[in-house]
Amino acid sequence: MSEQAELPSSAGKIMGTIEHIIAGGKLLAYVVRAELNPTKTTFLTPLESNVQVGYIVYPSGHTIARHVHRPVERHIVGTTEVLVVRKGRCEMDVYDDDRQLVATRELREGDLMIMVGGGHGFRMLEDTVLLEVKQGPYMGQDDKLRF
Repeated sequence: MSEQAELPSSAGKIMGTIEHIIAGGKLLAYVVRAELNPTKTTFLTPLESNVQVGYIVYPSGHTIARHVHRPVERHIVGTTEVLVVRKGRCEMDVYDDDRQLVATRELREGDLMIMVGGGHGFRMLEDTVLLEVKQGPYMGQDDKLRF
C-alpha cells in the first residue's frame, strides 16, 4: 500500500510513519512507528489538542534555558492517552464512540500510540512494557467504562 493510499473506513491516510486512525470523520488515534526519526522539531498533535506530543530536535551543545511553566488553568474533557512500547509487541484495537471496532494494529518496540477519541483494548503478543502518559489525577476504577 502506498504512503498516501486510502485505507479502509477503519483509518485515514498513512503519511510516512504516522497513521491517523479515523472513523466517521473523527480522529481516534495516531500510530507513530519507531522508524520516525525527524531531523527538525515535529509535533504530532495539533496546537488545539488537549495533549501536545512531539519530537523536539536539538543540535549537540544546545541548551534550554531554565524555566518553569506558568500556572495556566485549562478545562479538559476526556482523557487523551499516550503509550510508548518500550519492550515487546502487542495488538491494539481501536473503537469508535459507538464502541464498534474500527482498526487493529500491531505495535512494536519503539512505536507510539496517541489515543484522542473512542476506545481501545490490547492483547500482549510478547512480554510487553508500555510507558503510559495521560492527564491526571487518576480516578481509580471509576475512570474507565469497560465494554
